Amino acid sequence: MNWTALIIFVLLFGFVTAIGFVAANWRRGDLDQLHEWGLAGRRLGTVVIWFLLGGDVYTAYTFIAVPALVFGAGAIGFFALPYTIMVYPLVFLILPRMWAVARKHNYITAADFIQGRHGNRWLALAVAVTGIVATMPYIALQLLGIEVVIGAMGVQAPGFLGDLPLIIAFVILAAFTYTSGLRAPAMIAVVKDTLIYITVIAMVVVIPIEIGGYAKLFAAVPEAKLLLTPPKEGNLGQYSAYATLALGSAFALFLYPHTMTAILSSSGREVIRRNAAYLPAYSFLLGLLALTGFMALAVNVDKLPEFVPQFARYGSNFAVPALILHSFPDWFVGIAFAAIAIGGLVPAAIMSIAASNLFTRNIYVPFINPDRTPKQESQNAKIVSLIVKFGALIFIIFLPLQYAIQLQLLGGIWISQTIPAVIVSLYSAWLNPWALLIGWAVGIVTGTWMAASQGFQSAVVPFSLDGLTIPGYAALYALGLNFAVSIVLSLVLNPIRATRGTDQTVAADYHM
Repeated sequence: MNWTALIIFVLLFGFVTAIGFVAANWRRGDLDQLHEWGLAGRRLGTVVIWFLLGGDVYTAYTFIAVPALVFGAGAIGFFALPYTIMVYPLVFLILPRMWAVARKHNYITAADFIQGRHGNRWLALAVAVTGIVATMPYIALQLLGIEVVIGAMGVQAPGFLGDLPLIIAFVILAAFTYTSGLRAPAMIAVVKDTLIYITVIAMVVVIPIEIGGYAKLFAAVPEAKLLLTPPKEGNLGQYSAYATLALGSAFALFLYPHTMTAILSSSGREVIRRNAAYLPAYSFLLGLLALTGFMALAVNVDKLPEFVPQFARYGSNFAVPALILHSFPDWFVGIAFAAIAIGGLVPAAIMSIAASNLFTRNIYVPFINPDRTPKQESQNAKIVSLIVKFGALIFIIFLPLQYAIQLQLLGGIWISQTIPAVIVSLYSAWLNPWALLIGWAVGIVTGTWMAASQGFQSAVVPFSLDGLTIPGYAALYALGLNFAVSIVLSLVLNPIRATRGTDQTVAADYHM
């Protein structure tokens, strides 16, 4: 047991827990209103949104998984860097329109917008269910990041006692989310990002010095992992995989319910635009973070005897914790591990709020209780947020780790299939809602089939065209089919007036 690290970890964890409960009184609003509980009253400014979106996108699992991918697979893991750069121009251009129309009509979710734009609750239901299902394993993987660092400090025991620290973290998360809503992760994100910046900067300065400089660091990395494998024999190989992973991930990132929730909580369109300009600072951080995967390779942390049992349990996900334990004194290990764990709390809280917003507004209200009061609506969302977190906890405790990872991999494929309905509809209502629904179903089925063809071990599938094999992100290939079906069926269905609902929006709504 690493008592020094554990004590510092607990103190920092306790500090952010207190912040989470105090947040209920920050910019106080009526938390019996869903927009106050689930969107912080739509009053968050530039600085808070910058931290909140950073907490959304750069999570505990990112801190663990990106270096782990670089450690295990090499340079292909750096695809996360260009995709976070590409996504921000898209945010600048597209999402202020979503904020404006959502503010005008009190939309809480993307599915609310679909209902208002197309007047089709089944299409809205499809978008809502996709968001909820894609989010659940994502929450589980945040809890996984917490579990890894707790285990790294020596808190390990068989059965219930081994799961007890994670259960305690879950109860804390559930309590302050229920009490404070989105205000809690918004305040905690400031502490979380500060700790992560301190940790990453310390790693990229101290560890290369211990190794003997960056030249020796890169010299110690196997050549096969240092660069992408060049195309050969009619196969684009890692080149097309890298490009399509980056592009497809950029398209999908801000369709996830938790990032859409953060966007809709902004106080204005200019807040979103300013953050689109400022958020690439996190991409710089992500690049440094990915480098730690090479550092773990250079140090050969998986060969160090004291870490062999943990690598047997967690695989390459233990690379960063092992690197921190090997390179820093115990007091800094406590700070770094607290940064990772708090980096799991913030997005897990936002994700559970986003999922509960979707269930409440797009399942509970239209299909279960159309005559609800605002207080009943808010109370239902609070309860559902607890259920969502409990489901994520069950994922981690009772299901093998690879199931959560495989479902998260599918989540990216699935959420991409909402692009025609959500993004295109911000500019045009020409696509028929029933055509969009059928296109969505085709994309979901084909994307899932592609991932299944790889044994759910990879989202990259080979595509052959005139003798050329193009390995690519399954989400993009499925999205192409989705668009094709939606366009063709819209040409067929649009002349039939009964297939189109009433559009509640007008052009001016998108430019408030």
